[in-house]
Amino acid sequence: MNVGSGLPCARWNGHAAQVRLHYLVLAFLFASCATAPTEQPTWQLVWSDEFDHDGLPDPSHWDYEDGKIRNGEAQFYTREARNARIENGHLILEAHRQDHDGSAYTAASLHTKGKASFSFSRVEVRAKLPRGRGVWPAIWMLGNDWPAAHWPACGEIDILEFVGFEPGVVHSNVHSDGYNHMRGNGRGTRIPLADASETFHTYAVEWDRERMVFSIDGRLTFAVDNDHTGAASWPFDGPFFLLLNFAVGGSWGGQKGIDESVFPQRMEVDWVRVYERR
Repeated sequence: MNVGSGLPCARWNGHAAQVRLHYLVLAFLFASCATAPTEQPTWQLVWSDEFDHDGLPDPSHWDYEDGKIRNGEAQFYTREARNARIENGHLILEAHRQDHDGSAYTAASLHTKGKASFSFSRVEVRAKLPRGRGVWPAIWMLGNDWPAAHWPACGEIDILEFVGFEPGVVHSNVHSDGYNHMRGNGRGTRIPLADASETFHTYAVEWDRERMVFSIDGRLTFAVDNDHTGAASWPFDGPFFLLLNFAVGGSWGGQKGIDESVFPQRMEVDWVRVYERR
């Protein structure tokens, strides 16, 4: 090799320059042509109640149902602190064996109608349930057009229902004009949960225009798809308000009677959180 001529080095330097130019061109093409990955939507907290102040429920968040309301239930819903209050960081909905305006029991039902409603959201409620034959607590939602649209055309989303004569099992259901228990074709599921009355669990639903998904402690339990046949099947595109209630007896909760010796009983709610996609 003729080291003194410099020709081999010149050829190598020229080749290296071409390689560098090639990579620079590729880098420019990637930078100018490649699109950034689509950002995945994230859940953003839009409404909550942590129940961190003792006393009555926050009137800016909650209103009450009053009296005897539905399903042939045995309780009279009141606004009394005995039946609905916040203590030690929990919302307490408590049912008592108490004669009141012709009813043998008192209890409470709170709702957000006129205060807050939600569409295409994720609703989470962390709760511990009462026990005993005859109790019937629920975490559920109704369309804002109730009662004008009447049930079940307004749509109903039962995030959680529990009947005390069936301990160790909780339920989630979806009702619409075309699919409901009155027609015998309701859409729902039974979920084994042995410690629902001993331990707090997070009951949740999230939905969009295509699908509604239920979960407990982040575990998928049930899903319903929009079949695109119309509002009779899918009335869930509008806003819905939230209800937390503790019923006694009634058409479902009272099917095996009421054991009055178990009262008072309480449903405890640690928090309620509602998210919407950013």
